[in-house]
Amino acid sequence: MKMPKMVLFDYGQTLIAEQKFDGVKGTEAVLQYAARNKYHLSAEQVQAKATEINRELGKYDPERRHLFQIEIPNTMFTPYLYESQGIEIALSNAEIDTVFWNAAAPGVPTEGIKDFLGYLKNNGIRTGVISNISYDPSVVAERINRLLPENTFEFIITSSNYIFRKPNKRIFELALEKAGLQPDEVWYIGDQYECDVKGSLRAGMLPVWYIGAIDLPYTEDKNILTVTDWNELRRRMEE
Repeated sequence: MKMPKMVLFDYGQTLIAEQKFDGVKGTEAVLQYAARNKYHLSAEQVQAKATEINRELGKYDPERRHLFQIEIPNTMFTPYLYESQGIEIALSNAEIDTVFWNAAAPGVPTEGIKDFLGYLKNNGIRTGVISNISYDPSVVAERINRLLPENTFEFIITSSNYIFRKPNKRIFELALEKAGLQPDEVWYIGDQYECDVKGSLRAGMLPVWYIGAIDLPYTEDKNILTVTDWNELRRRMEE
């Protein structure tokens, strides 16, 4: 197997295994900072409105989310969500993201990822991140750097900062431009078949399907390099 010059990673359930998302817990945490709650709405009521809006947008439907290729960042979503319901939060947008995310979906590094990143570093293989995510880019970077403090990621590309969502090839092409590499010199590792595997494949990269922390149903594709843990991928690379 030809070793890559660079390996790019998805964030959620690839680098970091997040707990099952609980939007009510996240909203409860944010409402603690409410300077005004005109209608005395509960976290459940606010989150119900968020769910209604997201359904209208088609954002989180597992059957359709790979078709949603333009990001609506929380810097736009959050002010509308709260202000349209007569709520003022005494935090910046980035602070709201931090408070909400830490309560709604705390995460830990996937098992073995720290050692695998060290292996890539020791072998001179560059690394970076491409993530479909609506949180503020600085908040995403803070979480990754806090949970994986020894990483050497050259960049962390988020759809919240660059418009396009995987599987749109434009976000992969952006990474290639930043890296100064050709598609066949780069591997992309992610847990979502439609967004990560198909998206990187269309961009000319070699996709690796990491299913060790997968949280969606999947059907195996024998044509794609699929691994269940990072030690397995390391062994495959050394064959």
